Amino acid sequence: MQKQTIIISGKNGQLGNELQDAALLFPQFHYRFFGKDELDISNASALEKLFKKYKPFCFINTAAYTAVDKAETEQEAAYSINAEATGAIAKTCNLFGAKLIHVSTDYVFDGRGNEPYKEDDKTNPVNYYGYTKWMGEKLALENNTQTIVVRTSWVYSVYGNNFVKTMLRLMKDRKELNVVNDQFGSPTYAKDLAETILKIITDLQLNDHQSNYGVYHYSNEGAISWCDFATAIRDIKQLDCSVNGIATAQYPTPAKRPGYSVMSKEKIHTTFNVEIKHWKQSLQECLAKL
Repeated sequence: MQKQTIIISGKNGQLGNELQDAALLFPQFHYRFFGKDELDISNASALEKLFKKYKPFCFINTAAYTAVDKAETEQEAAYSINAEATGAIAKTCNLFGAKLIHVSTDYVFDGRGNEPYKEDDKTNPVNYYGYTKWMGEKLALENNTQTIVVRTSWVYSVYGNNFVKTMLRLMKDRKELNVVNDQFGSPTYAKDLAETILKIITDLQLNDHQSNYGVYHYSNEGAISWCDFATAIRDIKQLDCSVNGIATAQYPTPAKRPGYSVMSKEKIHTTFNVEIKHWKQSLQECLAKL
């Protein structure tokens, strides 16, 4: 049987890099990775050319504008990448009968709840980045019926810039740090997410039911504050730095953040039989590599 091709955008990001590593565990597919210099995802004719050449079974869109605070002022750029380009990818997938896996965010919720968000809970982004990602989800689902949107949160990895690496750097330089303790969510090790995405695609190849498409949530298990996260990083690495919890109001940012964005993973677990690691286990694995 001929190997089917998967195209991945955003190869230089945290998830893009982890997908390159995870691909070795799923050798039944051919993989084509593209960075923004090689593929302009907002260019419909470039996408069409690419699809004609590789005839992909699936497109994984990990490319995104992720500068949450900058998005408040760079609205055009954020909307173009996170919403319009996603719509263009979905249309191209539809044209060529390809599946789309699109990665979204917990920031589509306003964070006023206190129970883990389910996939069909009301979305209500509190910042412009969240709004563009929410629009991206809509355009992905509207333009290709074979779309899976995976919302994730607090992503970190051995690659790229992220909270874990920032904390490690600061803790080596400073004796104490102030970290927000009234925003709650779940960290996601990008390695776990990458392997989950490829497992989902493997499942779709074996049993392709229309009911399996739609929105899913994925993060590691457990709910913590950013302060708890920082404290765990310090403790695992045995660093000499005191971590003080502060209120969001003491650390103002241009973009508002949801206060509680923990998501329920029940749907992805039952539909695709995905085992989800606890955040602490995954954090230990990542820190062992750093």
